[in-house]
Amino acid sequence: MTDREHQQNQATSFRALHSGPEILLLPNVWDVASARLIEDSAYKAIATTSAGIAFSLGYPDGQKISREEMFESIARIVRAVKVPLSADVEAGYGDKPEDAALTARAVVEAGAVGMNLEDATGDPDRPLVDLPLQLEKIQTVRETARELNVPLVLNARTDVYLLQVGGADKRYDEALHRLKAFRDAGADCVFLPGVRDPETIRRMVADLGFPLNILAGPGSPSVPELRKLGVARVSLGSWPMRAAMGVLRGIADELKSTGTYAAMEGAPSHAEMNRLFRCYSE
Repeated sequence: MTDREHQQNQATSFRALHSGPEILLLPNVWDVASARLIEDSAYKAIATTSAGIAFSLGYPDGQKISREEMFESIARIVRAVKVPLSADVEAGYGDKPEDAALTARAVVEAGAVGMNLEDATGDPDRPLVDLPLQLEKIQTVRETARELNVPLVLNARTDVYLLQVGGADKRYDEALHRLKAFRDAGADCVFLPGVRDPETIRRMVADLGFPLNILAGPGSPSVPELRKLGVARVSLGSWPMRAAMGVLRGIADELKSTGTYAAMEGAPSHAEMNRLFRCYSE
């Protein structure tokens, strides 16, 4: 089997996980070590966090990292794991559909089989990409995937709730309008970060009739609750990376304040980490 045939099979398998009997769980990763640890914990797929990768390389979130640096990290992670990997590529690293096409091509060339595409602009005066332009970007991603003969799994995201765009009484209708449009333009799954209210989630699932991805973290409904609400995919975004940084901060504070080491208890052993990377290098 060629590498491209393997990638095609992985993409097909990853798409099927969005409609399987179990909810798709994706604790997002930011480097090879985190990816190998999650794969070793028997997850069926892996997704990157763009914020986590950017933070690890010294950039703030929000497309401040270059496309080239982002994809160097993604390709390194892909080479380290055997399960399908979906790449978080922010808003596609450019304002035009052509930029989205370049990014989709880079996703495939890196060996990933899925991608997140968001509609945030980073401009507080115009927080969301105009819908017609976002639909063009989605359609261009689909066309690029067809040209490359890889059924790339596109997770189309709107930040209506995350950025609290417009009045609270209008957000649901705006988010639903955008997500339906993304669905009809060719997305395989739609992503609505910033929502924690169970009734809003239940209603969105029912109104869409389509796989919905929810960003979970402290204060979110549990996975069993989200399963009952009909959610297809749960991701954690940059929470795992930031939680790891919280542990490091605790280690540093304890070392300075008491000179003790309790915060490091529970860490994987040196031998366990070596085992993960021996598997990677073989």
